[in-house]
Amino acid sequence: MLERMAHRGACGCDNDSGDGAGVLTAIPDDLYRKSVKEQDGSDLPPLGQYATGILFLEEESYKQAKEAFQDLARACGLRVIAWRKLGTNRECIGEEAKKTEPLIRQVFVSADYAESDPAKFERHVYLLRKQAVNSMTKQEVECYVCSLSTSTIVYKGQFNTHQLFKYYDDLTNPEYQTHLALVHSRFSTNTFPSWNRAQPNRILAHNGEINTLRGNINLMRAREGVMKSKHYRDDLQKLFPIVEEGLTDSGCLDNVMEFLVRAGGRSLPEAAMTMVPEAWEKDDDMSTEKKHFYRWAAMSMEPWDGPALLAFSDGRYIGAILDRNGLRPARYYLTDDDHLYLSSEVGVNDIPIESVVKKDRLRPGRMLLVDTHLKKIELDEDLKTRIANSRPHKQLSSSRIYLDLIRKDDVLSHGAVTNEFLNRLHLEQVNPGLIKKKDVHLDSDRRLALYAYTHDTFSLLLVPMIKEKKEALGSMGNDAALACLSDYSPLLFSYFQQLFAQVTNPPIDPFREQIVMSLRCPIGPESNMLEPDTELASRLILEQPVLSMVDMEVIKRTMYKGWKSKVIDITYPVKYGVKGLVPGLDAMCCVACTAALDGYQLLVLSDRLASSERVPIPSLLAVGAIHQCLIRHRLRMKVAIVVETGEARVVHDFCVLLGFGADAICPYMVYETMYRLRNLGLLDKELNDDQVYQGYRQGVERGIFKVMAKMGISTLHSYKHAQIFEIVGLAKDVVEMCFKNTVSRLGGATFEILAAEALKRHRSAFPTTSDASFGKPILPGGAR
Repeated sequence: MLERMAHRGACGCDNDSGDGAGVLTAIPDDLYRKSVKEQDGSDLPPLGQYATGILFLEEESYKQAKEAFQDLARACGLRVIAWRKLGTNRECIGEEAKKTEPLIRQVFVSADYAESDPAKFERHVYLLRKQAVNSMTKQEVECYVCSLSTSTIVYKGQFNTHQLFKYYDDLTNPEYQTHLALVHSRFSTNTFPSWNRAQPNRILAHNGEINTLRGNINLMRAREGVMKSKHYRDDLQKLFPIVEEGLTDSGCLDNVMEFLVRAGGRSLPEAAMTMVPEAWEKDDDMSTEKKHFYRWAAMSMEPWDGPALLAFSDGRYIGAILDRNGLRPARYYLTDDDHLYLSSEVGVNDIPIESVVKKDRLRPGRMLLVDTHLKKIELDEDLKTRIANSRPHKQLSSSRIYLDLIRKDDVLSHGAVTNEFLNRLHLEQVNPGLIKKKDVHLDSDRRLALYAYTHDTFSLLLVPMIKEKKEALGSMGNDAALACLSDYSPLLFSYFQQLFAQVTNPPIDPFREQIVMSLRCPIGPESNMLEPDTELASRLILEQPVLSMVDMEVIKRTMYKGWKSKVIDITYPVKYGVKGLVPGLDAMCCVACTAALDGYQLLVLSDRLASSERVPIPSLLAVGAIHQCLIRHRLRMKVAIVVETGEARVVHDFCVLLGFGADAICPYMVYETMYRLRNLGLLDKELNDDQVYQGYRQGVERGIFKVMAKMGISTLHSYKHAQIFEIVGLAKDVVEMCFKNTVSRLGGATFEILAAEALKRHRSAFPTTSDASFGKPILPGGAR
């Protein structure tokens, strides 16, 4: 099968070094038992009472790595039985692969309690595997553990498909017996090929790409702050970071799936269902039990989204699952001698047609599973129904909160409030008399200039969006100057360009395929995902991320079910000048972390206090800084971040805010200005405030759907916080503090320059303010 898929892999510049190939099988106990006895003189315990794995080491640090591994094993309550030298043939591999060829050894470990308490033994084996990688990486000792398991073994390397079985002598040994095998040939798409990055990983092989990877990794790191384990207890910290450094998207996916199985109380197929859910939100034909499961899983983890065929095995189960869009092929045959073949291609095996009992393809979101203990094939519907009924998922996730419930509670506490009332109230607070009939000039509201609104913003972008309920169409291409070269103090959103999925094929049509697209997201505090039988904490369910004025007011003063919100002012005094931005960001981060520790569930970042005396910090900068700070301190999973800003107006602004940490956004300047336009007779009076909101919301929704589809992503839950943008023209210190790990190939605007641009917009909005109040001279808007 592997050799026939040579065209699916890739070769290096020498045409003989592959991007990677490997095989995962069950442990060939007889072969290892005989070989260890011959090499080391040791006797292995019965199968299941020892764990084994292949390690990639370096010649120079081999002894140090070996001693460190044995010390770690003792600390985990394990003992090393034997080290085995594998027979290899380096003459068959390419020149590039030879340059990085590791020293390869196989290790065998056991424990006195392995027979009496196999679950404890498995936990300690996993603890050893994680520590061997994490601690030795910190010590700069090369030690990559291909796998460490009581039931499976992984052979892999920087090979092409024809080299794997020639390189390892074991794989051509007639005594090598296994009841399952998982093979993979790699084509490097997002990282360079190496021995470590070859697949299969420890339990997983992956064809495709995870387009939401940065967000998935960030949020897994943040979840470490709310995790507790009754099994690992204080040792849980030794399993962190869950996602190891320097891995491919497939390697990261494997890390998390392995963690859910070894420490998360889930079976392997349930872990796959949790990470790659099918399209359940709009499926009216799906059983209620399955919907309860997916709703419960969504409250614990966002999907790992992108085109993907995942094949997996832990020794007992071997199976495959397809992404919710079905953007990768998977076909399978079942033969009359009880063999099951699954591959991303047909023709990988010569199977007589008369022996084929069934042949089919894996459908979007579906799973095929073989349970080798029960000796049966479980098809998707039966399998998922069984898992859905394994716990009372409806009761475990019954603490969901919906915005409608908070509104009703708020009405009982404060009385009814409308969008029109709030528009009028806020405008009067900003400038008494602003909405009177004698006011016929839009620029009498100086905040429009402060947030860089123009007449074209409304006539060409916003009004058509509200009326047509979709983005206004424009010419192809973008002839606007790069923000980093502009003399007109552009908003920070202009420094970001949306990436697109280069490998996803075919692209998703977000309107014809609406059943797989969803903007529904749970926000707020997450529960400990390592105790799946415990009732989840309350989370707020939002059907979409665009909030109305009423929504924003209700969220600010909510006390529903003990929830409370903290409003964080994201403005600072103008008198501090360009030097005031970074201290302002630091102060906001401090307030946010304190609020998370004090039990606030909602952080509202608001620039409403912007005035002639206070300059707003760019909302994107504030969101990014607070989001990254909360992740660093493992507090992000305790709170939701809601943004109330006058800057956001078009779809791109919403996408960038969502991509870098926001959970919901209220663009109050759009609503308030539309209210004024209607009162001034410049907008159809038939459009009331609720219709303005509904039209604008639907226009933004459609736009977000199109952006997600371009990225090969189907759910906002996984698009949020994924940082799928490229930065053009921001300095490294800005990226490190607010947009960490985002691609930024070109340096540029520092915090001082960004502050200067904000102050320049402020001076344009409030020209009566003396220049002396700005502190140091303002840098030219275009200076870089």
